[in-house]
Amino acid sequence: MTLTQRGELAGYHYRFDPGEVNATFAVLVLHGTGADEDDLPPLIHDIAPGAPVLSPRGNVTENGMNRFFRRFSEGVFDEADVKRRSAELADFIQQAREHLAIDHLPLVAAGYPNGANIAAATILQEGPIVSRAVLLRPMMPFTAIKPAALDGLEITIISGRHDPICPPDSARTLAKAFELARATVHHEWLEASHGLTHMDVDFVREALTPES
Repeated sequence: MTLTQRGELAGYHYRFDPGEVNATFAVLVLHGTGADEDDLPPLIHDIAPGAPVLSPRGNVTENGMNRFFRRFSEGVFDEADVKRRSAELADFIQQAREHLAIDHLPLVAAGYPNGANIAAATILQEGPIVSRAVLLRPMMPFTAIKPAALDGLEITIISGRHDPICPPDSARTLAKAFELARATVHHEWLEASHGLTHMDVDFVREALTPES
């Protein structure tokens, strides 16, 4: 595999692992609060070896922690900022795909959980900027939004029934919003809390297979 590349584009620091020349899809991976661009790529390489992996660092800080958008408190989002950052992320994705020469590959978004929330918000606001999305422990990022048309976009949501941070009802509301936008939604429920489990990894592996 070609060595990791690092750069800055459209307001984001990013890591890019080019993958193999015969790759059939690329992965956009979006980290959680307090992590960075190096957090999730190793997991994706284990799950989908050979796939190019694009990992931006959240461009917002909260008490020194990286995030993709501001919030007022736990679970209470600054929705004006969510909308602004969603537009920024969509611009980054478009520019990065061209700049890194992966615009010929389907792009799958995988995020957990602040990363899942910005992915969800960007898709709802900007439309199908990715080919598929795998969202781990997401919440509904908006109190009200008229979602973009998402006809046939495949979205996998993986929720924990006992998650105290991302409430199940909010995850159900998000799934419903995607369905109303005509996306194809697979909502998986685990007997889990907020942390990732082996079952999460299995579901992500299934969602990232070329046949899915």
